[in-house]
Amino acid sequence: MKQKSKRFRAVATKVEPKNYTINEAVRKVKETATAKFSEAVDIAVRLGVDPKKADQAIRGTVALPHGIGKAVRVLVVAKPPKDDEAREAGADHVGFQEYLEKLQQGWADIDVIIATPDVMGDLGKLGRVLGPRGLMPNPKSGTVTMDVAKAVKEIKAGKIEFRVDKAGIIHATVGKANFEPEKLAENIHSFLNTVIRLKPSTAKGTYVKSIAISTTMGPGVHIDTHELAAH
Repeated sequence: MKQKSKRFRAVATKVEPKNYTINEAVRKVKETATAKFSEAVDIAVRLGVDPKKADQAIRGTVALPHGIGKAVRVLVVAKPPKDDEAREAGADHVGFQEYLEKLQQGWADIDVIIATPDVMGDLGKLGRVLGPRGLMPNPKSGTVTMDVAKAVKEIKAGKIEFRVDKAGIIHATVGKANFEPEKLAENIHSFLNTVIRLKPSTAKGTYVKSIAISTTMGPGVHIDTHELAAH
C-alpha cells in the first residue's frame, strides 16, 4: 500500500470521522487545501442503483452557477456552416476530417467534444478511443446537437457532464479550493439537486448512500445525506 505523505497525514487530522453539513464540509475541505497549487474540489456520490440496468445508469449534465475554476477545452466536430458557428461561439478547436484523424492517433488536448448529428456516423467509429476517456458525444448530455453555438457557450460557462461508474459512484469536479465558501457550496447544492432529480423510479432502497468532497491532494470530507431533504 502506498505510504501517505507527511503533509496528507497532517491535514487528515483536521477531518473528524463524521458527516458534516455542506457548509461545514466546504470550510473543512478548504482547511485541508495546503498544496502549492490551486487544488480542484471533487465530489463522490455513492448511489443505491444497479448501473448494469439501462434505466439506472445515471447520466446527466448540470450548469454549475460558478463554473469549475478552469478553462474547459472544447472541440466541435462539424461541417460547414456549423463549424463557423462553433468558432464564433468560442470553441477551442473546430473541424471534421482532420480532427477525426487526430483523435484516432490519440490526440487528447481537450475536455469535451461537441458534434452535429450528421457526423456521428464517422465519430462513432472512434468509440474504443473516445469511450474510455469519457469523450464520446451524447444527445442526453447535449453534446450531440445542431445548436453547436449554444452548447459551446453553456460548457464554457460551467456546464459539466457526469455519469455513474460500474461501482455505482458518480465522480465530478465542483470547483476549486480557492473559491469563496458560498460559491463552492452553491455549486455542490446544484450538483446534488440534479443527481436527486435523476433518481430512477426502479431504484429500490436508499438512493444517495454517501457523499464526500475532497481536494486534489486532500482527504475526503463526508456530507450528511439527510441535509439533502431540506434543499
